[in-house]
Amino acid sequence: MHGHLNLDIPPRLAVLAPQAVGIGLRSAHHHAFLAQPEAIDFVEVHAENFMAAGGAARAMLKEVRRARPLSLHAVSLGLGSALGVDTVHLGKLVSLVQEFEPALVSDHACFCRAQVPGNPLAVHGADLLPLAFTDASLDILASNVNRVQEALQRPMLVENLSAYLQLEDSTWAEVDFLAELCRRTGCGLLLDVNNLVVNVLNANHVERNARVDDTLLAQAACRWLDALAGHRHVHLGEIHLAGHRAPQALGDLVVDDHSQPVNDSVWQVHDHAMRLWPHAPRLVEWDVDLPPFDALLAQVAQARQRTATLVNRHA
Repeated sequence: MHGHLNLDIPPRLAVLAPQAVGIGLRSAHHHAFLAQPEAIDFVEVHAENFMAAGGAARAMLKEVRRARPLSLHAVSLGLGSALGVDTVHLGKLVSLVQEFEPALVSDHACFCRAQVPGNPLAVHGADLLPLAFTDASLDILASNVNRVQEALQRPMLVENLSAYLQLEDSTWAEVDFLAELCRRTGCGLLLDVNNLVVNVLNANHVERNARVDDTLLAQAACRWLDALAGHRHVHLGEIHLAGHRAPQALGDLVVDDHSQPVNDSVWQVHDHAMRLWPHAPRLVEWDVDLPPFDALLAQVAQARQRTATLVNRHA
């Protein structure tokens, strides 16, 4: 086991203003963002899109970083992979972090690399694959997170996954599994509330159909948040907001495709999360069927307004 970064409140996770709201910045919106960077508090980009040295993408990221604080969200470390973290990939992430000094660095509680019979090389799944919540997978995940944090010389955030199957050999509840990861490694948690809602739908905790009651759906996801809040040592470093396509028929699988505005059930879970962690920064993600930039700004404004309403209600 690698060394434990024993930081109660990691200093580099606290540089964003309380209740900051940012966007996941995609290439189609680069110019629109640079024309009015003051409209948002920070931006998040997928780290893998900027790992090549030099070039137009890296130059653009420098402009973005000069305009606003930056969050680097990785999608390919494979923190739960039994083969460990790819050293080349990790080296590129370290270089990116050293150059751009982001406020946050994150990846997912998943695996993506594995050995396939008959293939001498590790195979990358090109997806975020779910973990069994077992002691063995927790040991692997914690070891890999510690290795990444030691290389980065800072704590990272680990995101809860939207998963499309449940592994029968799990012996931990997901929320306890992630809380124990935070305890062992000193990492923070990136809470994706849309993932919680999608998982509730796909696990049939509520009936899946096109007209599922948003409040019942939100209540099921909020119970997950209440369980997390019971783990006082967990540092919640960021909240992700996104939308997904509603299921069209009973039994349809709901895919976390980030193709829609944040829906009412996700907003309700967001509000509950902000009651529990009132200073957490929020990030609006939209990856498929990108809308005009103004539509993202409207989502940012809605997040700010809902938080202001919560504050005024409890003043």
